[in-house]
Amino acid sequence: MTNTQIGFVLCERMLSSGLSLPIEMWKAAASSYLAEQKTTSHADTHKPEKSPFRLCRPENILKVNTIGINSEPILTHSGFSITADTTLAADRHYDVIYLPALWRNPRGVVRQQPELLEWLTEQAARGTRIAAVGTGCCFLAESGLLDGKPATTHWHYFKQFARDYPTVKLQTKHFLTQADNIFCAASVKALSDLTIHFIETIYGKRVATHTQRTFFHEIRSQFERQCYSEENKPHPDEDIVQIQIWIKANCASDISMQSLADMAGMSLRNFNRRFKNATDMSPLQYLLTARIESAMTMLQSTNLCIQEIANAVGYQDIAHFNRQFKHKTTVSPGDYRKTVRAKMFSA
Repeated sequence: MTNTQIGFVLCERMLSSGLSLPIEMWKAAASSYLAEQKTTSHADTHKPEKSPFRLCRPENILKVNTIGINSEPILTHSGFSITADTTLAADRHYDVIYLPALWRNPRGVVRQQPELLEWLTEQAARGTRIAAVGTGCCFLAESGLLDGKPATTHWHYFKQFARDYPTVKLQTKHFLTQADNIFCAASVKALSDLTIHFIETIYGKRVATHTQRTFFHEIRSQFERQCYSEENKPHPDEDIVQIQIWIKANCASDISMQSLADMAGMSLRNFNRRFKNATDMSPLQYLLTARIESAMTMLQSTNLCIQEIANAVGYQDIAHFNRQFKHKTTVSPGDYRKTVRAKMFSA
C-alpha cells in the first residue's frame, strides 16, 4: 500500500497560500485513492471479506509534515505563526518537498538560511522531488541546485533573479520548469498544476483527475503541456515538424501512415523511427492526440452536438470517439463540455 511522505518547509515572511492548498489537495487525493481501492476490493469476489482498505484511513497512507529550521514558531506574512511538526535535523525521507514563496525581496531571507540550503542539497541527492513556488525558487538557485538548469520564478523578480543567478537558465515564458527532480512554479496556480502531476505519479490518473475536478471546476492545464524541461524542448527535425503541422491542420482526414511517409520523402520504417525520436510518440498516436485536442476545443467553443464534433475530427462511430476521448482525458465528451463551460462568461 502506498505510504507517501510530503514535507512543507516553513520560513519567516512566507506566503501561506503555497502551503494550505497543496496540503488539502494531497489529503483529498489520499481519500480518493482509498475509496477507489475499496471499490475495487469489493468488486473482486476473490478478495477476503475483511479487506485491509476497510480499516485504512488517509492519514495511514499519507504523512504531511511541516518542516522548520528549529522548533520556534514561524511568523508568516499573513501575521499568524506556525510551529513546525519537525525540523531539518530529523532524518526523514520525503517523496516531495515544497518550498514557499516569500513576500517582497527574497534575498535577505534566502541568504540567511545556510542550514536549509545544505539540507536541500542533501535531499536532492537522495532523489527527493523538490518543488518551489514563486520567489521560493531562489532557495534552489542559492543552493546551486539550478546551476546550468532551467528555472522560473515570480514575474516581478525576473530581472533580479537573472542578475543574482546568471548560471541558471531562467525561462520567463514558462510557469513551470523541471530539471530532473527539481521543479519550479511561477505562481500558486502553477503549483496546483504541479501538485496534480505529483498526485498522478503516486496515486494514478483517475485519482489525479478526481482531485483536479474537486478543487478546480474548470479543466486545468496539463503539466506536460506547460512545463519546460530540457528533455521536452522543441526538437530540431524540420521534416517531422512540417508533418506535425500538416497532421494538426488535416487531422479529420482519412490519413494513412504510408501517405505521411511519402509526403516526408522517407520509407515508412525510417519515417516511424524519426517521428518517434522527435516527438516520443508514433505518428498514429500523434494523429489520435491531435483529433482529441481538436475535439476538446470544439466542445469548449462551439454548440455542435457531440456526434457532429466526432464527425468533424474524423470519427464516424460516436461510441469509438467516446472511448478514445475518455481514454485520453479520463472524462466523457459530455462531462468535459459541462466542466469547461461552467466558468465561461460573456457580456
